[in-house]
Amino acid sequence: MGTYDAGMLAVLRVRTYRHLFAAQVVALTGTGLATVALGLLAYRLAGPDAGAVLGTALAIKMIAYVTVAPLAGAIAGRLPRRGLLVGLDLVRAAVAVVLPWVGEIWQVYLLIFLLQAASAAFTPAFQATVPDVLPDERDYTRALTLSRLAYDLESLLSPALAAAVLLLVSFENLFLGTAIGFVASALLVVSVVLPGARPQRRRGLYEGTTRGIRIYLSTPRLRGLLAVHLAVAAAGSMVLVNTVVYVRDVLGREAADVAFALAANGIGSLLAALALPRLLDRVADRAVVLRASVLLAVAMFAGFGLVPLAGGWHWSALLLLWAVVGAGSSMVLTPGSRLLRRSADPGDFPVLFAADFALSHACWLLCYPLAGWLATVTNTTVTFAVLGAITLSSSAVAMRLWPRHDPECLEHVHDDLDPDHHHLQDAVPAGGVWRHTHTYRIDDFHDRWPR
Repeated sequence: MGTYDAGMLAVLRVRTYRHLFAAQVVALTGTGLATVALGLLAYRLAGPDAGAVLGTALAIKMIAYVTVAPLAGAIAGRLPRRGLLVGLDLVRAAVAVVLPWVGEIWQVYLLIFLLQAASAAFTPAFQATVPDVLPDERDYTRALTLSRLAYDLESLLSPALAAAVLLLVSFENLFLGTAIGFVASALLVVSVVLPGARPQRRRGLYEGTTRGIRIYLSTPRLRGLLAVHLAVAAAGSMVLVNTVVYVRDVLGREAADVAFALAANGIGSLLAALALPRLLDRVADRAVVLRASVLLAVAMFAGFGLVPLAGGWHWSALLLLWAVVGAGSSMVLTPGSRLLRRSADPGDFPVLFAADFALSHACWLLCYPLAGWLATVTNTTVTFAVLGAITLSSSAVAMRLWPRHDPECLEHVHDDLDPDHHHLQDAVPAGGVWRHTHTYRIDDFHDRWPR
């Protein structure tokens, strides 16, 4: 285990990545504090209606992610990376500083949109930078694992940190902690020289905004990835939306047990993330992702088996189930970034990562309200069944869309390029077309996947 840990942490020897990872950690910590503070701010402004305020804020967050990310991805490739990331961090810090002073609910909604719009631009740009900092796939996989661990540890530790801070100061100071986190992130980013964005052909705003989505939906393995994103969203929504009601009303347990149940989900994700680098060295991405997606479906249908269990057995089974959902989600999301890196030229990383960010969050935007509505108008058993059916059908669709034989190099023909075009230097004429083989990606010379 020590050798494995040392191998995973070896990527931190790269100074640029070490600073970027530290920036991610402090920004995530600040975001975690803001999550707690936002709930308390909503309660101060709306009292018993705080849940509706938070639900609307969550919807605004997802809408910002889905709409802003593709547009930001089109612009990101034209701007200096370091300046863009630092500027977005400072925008988020400014919003966090202002939030404690609002007195109207609409002001909360406006500031949340600005905050999440900045995050929707920052996150894909950050993700697209890491492959250029760590070009080796093994190093990149370990960086993805560290990133997953950072998310999981944030979800476990930020609430405890917020609780400790609230013992000393009022909740408004949590927003100050959020701002400090974003400023620290900006300072860490500005302390290193980032690789420049790869040169891209100048495109109109519409073409640049839709390019990432067109690459995504034209690549079979990425169409499969989108299907499993829906599976993750369906299973994850059951955990994130309905845990509080399930634990408090169905099991009749204390409020603290809600945190324990969510922690079980985070622990499952963390353990899977730790195992993934070695697993991905031996097993193909497709096998890992699709089996993890099926595991999520099994976990949802296993919810039926919780009903006859009593007392402590029911509680223990729920914790195990939530841990399995966390593990399955981690095993889908971590290889997903490897697939993006493999499916585009470096110059298209910003638009492709932005497309994945938008499309995956569109799945959550669909599943969040569905999970809440089903639990409200039916019961948890029906909710498990419907979300399980979505997870299973999404897994089946992914298996069909993502070919079992999925080589990077493909033989294909060109009939739309001049014979002296530089792209045809290694091609041979064949029946009026030009045929050659190389690493195949959707780009300016290849607008559809070869059959």
